[in-house]
Amino acid sequence: MTAPTRYDPQELRLLQLLSSRYPTITAAHIEMINLHAILALPKGTDHYISDIHGAYEQFDHILRHASGAIRRKIGQTFGDELSARDQVELAMLIYYPERKLRATLGDQPAPAAWMAATIGRLVRVARASAQKYTRSKVRKRLAPQLAYILEELLSESQSDNLQREHYYGSIVRSIVDLGEGENVIVTLAYLIQHLVVDRLYILGDIYDRGPAAEKVIDRLMNYHYVAIQWGNHDISWMGAAAGCDALIANALRLSLRYGNLETLSDGYGIGLRRLARFAEAAYAGDACTQFMPKPGLQFEGYSAATVARMHKALTVIQLKLEAQIIRRHPEYAMDDRLVLDTLDLAAGTSTLYGATYPLLDASWPTLRAPDRAAPTEDEAAVLDDLRYQFQHSERLQKHIRFLYSYGNMFQVQDGNLKFHGCLPVDERGEFVEFLLGGERLAGPALLERYEQMAREAFFSHDPQARQAGQDAMWYLWCGPLSPLFGRARMTTFERYFIGDTATHAEPKGPYYELRDSEAFCRKVLAAFGGDVERGHIINGHTPVRLKKGERPLLAHGKLIVIDGGMSEAYQPVTGIAGYTLIGNSHEMTLAAHEAFTSADAMIRQGVDVTPHTEQIEAFPERVLIAATDTGQMLRGQLEDLQKLIDAYRSGVLVEQAPGARLARS
Repeated sequence: MTAPTRYDPQELRLLQLLSSRYPTITAAHIEMINLHAILALPKGTDHYISDIHGAYEQFDHILRHASGAIRRKIGQTFGDELSARDQVELAMLIYYPERKLRATLGDQPAPAAWMAATIGRLVRVARASAQKYTRSKVRKRLAPQLAYILEELLSESQSDNLQREHYYGSIVRSIVDLGEGENVIVTLAYLIQHLVVDRLYILGDIYDRGPAAEKVIDRLMNYHYVAIQWGNHDISWMGAAAGCDALIANALRLSLRYGNLETLSDGYGIGLRRLARFAEAAYAGDACTQFMPKPGLQFEGYSAATVARMHKALTVIQLKLEAQIIRRHPEYAMDDRLVLDTLDLAAGTSTLYGATYPLLDASWPTLRAPDRAAPTEDEAAVLDDLRYQFQHSERLQKHIRFLYSYGNMFQVQDGNLKFHGCLPVDERGEFVEFLLGGERLAGPALLERYEQMAREAFFSHDPQARQAGQDAMWYLWCGPLSPLFGRARMTTFERYFIGDTATHAEPKGPYYELRDSEAFCRKVLAAFGGDVERGHIINGHTPVRLKKGERPLLAHGKLIVIDGGMSEAYQPVTGIAGYTLIGNSHEMTLAAHEAFTSADAMIRQGVDVTPHTEQIEAFPERVLIAATDTGQMLRGQLEDLQKLIDAYRSGVLVEQAPGARLARS
């Protein structure tokens, strides 16, 4: 006779909770059937994007065409049935349905017939795109008002059954005759966009350089599935929103440097009037030549001279605040960045690394003895004002909470290791220990502690924990052993004040040399729990300079860098407008993007601006959900359901209608 199964109290409580959802054996069996069916489906398409840097228009276009995946889906659906010209027209309708409809309907001699035919084509693409999903998952992505009609159209078979064809045709005719044709076309276009990509992964640096980071975040918040690995520019804004003065100054300085005040003022309602008044008073008569806006940049409401003075004022404030952090943390070993101590104001020089350089700008009216790093009373008042605005901007705080909720330092996903920048390693490829939060940590443990401290910087009620977390976030922005930066120094001071460009260099850490070694990449994958044989390391952070012959594939494809310069500021150097990565059940494909002008220009010219793609890996067998992390999670759920059924059958739990579950004594 088999001994009865014994359950510990915690396991029994979990089974009781599960029984409230599945109150009978049959209910549990039905869910198990569903889970087994899902495991047999092909994995969905994953879309990887990095280093957006506020380039919303380019980013939005990449999402709309899914790095060329929609065009490929059209080709797979129609083959030679549609001409190349007709496939381009259909693709542009899917990307920009409202605009394309406006441009097309007026030229149609028979608009009703065109709409009916177009709905039929869109339904076929949507049907092909939905094949990887359960009906339940597709249903959740349907517009509620049209859900019933769309579900009927999408479930239509391809058989020759004349009755079914008549039924299908009657639905489409009714849609057009009742004036809902345009609405259904638009809805189907966006449905295809949502179905073609299952999961979106952002590998950091949403903020800075470009003009519309807030629009990028809004877009991500409305996406059906997104996961984010933080970049150093994201950490800068996250720390600023948490109240870190040094990172507030940094975020504002970069906004002035790259001319994207729209994000500050229009996006987040952060005003610079108090800063402007201070800068005009403190730097009156100072030309601030090194801080003048770059040609072509526009600053609504401010003259170029005022912008230059604000820019300089923030830079000096930032250097002071950074010095205070460095002094608080001798373990950072950054005394070489106490640049204010290098100044000889009388001689107008700076002595760095054993050499003396003339200053390009020798006017420092806010430096005070004996402590040059101490803000003046007026500078402190400016910081108080800016800190209050950053911490009370409702939209900014909402966006930063989103980054905390959906972001982290690294992620292992289906065997692939994703993180933004680099890893602190020595020349031999060994993880370097770093004293953080009172412990010496290296490798994955170090990144996990950084993530913990970044969360404490924003959420903790303990002032000391918040301060320590904010200081750690500043180090992540610019520290030599930061996994989000990874260079010997950030030469902010030198680029503004020293003319010798040799001092502007920011030597890269050993990771950037080692990442072309397959053995090193395998070692990193193993340390982080990735798939050593089939997994990849996917990074952003360092723009791939195609003009100089650089390639995004390193270590025989084991490491992929997908920062190709989406931001316009990088494109003259990289030669392209960004790399992205698409992974589906058949292959992984790298996409190289051209600069995007506008949707209207694309529609007017009839040109589909889709990327140049390159297959980087073809899977020997189609990858099913069973072989993914989702599959592993579903198998765990199957095990839990089987335990629940065993508990019912052994009498430990009693089947009954939904309500309280009682364990037998």
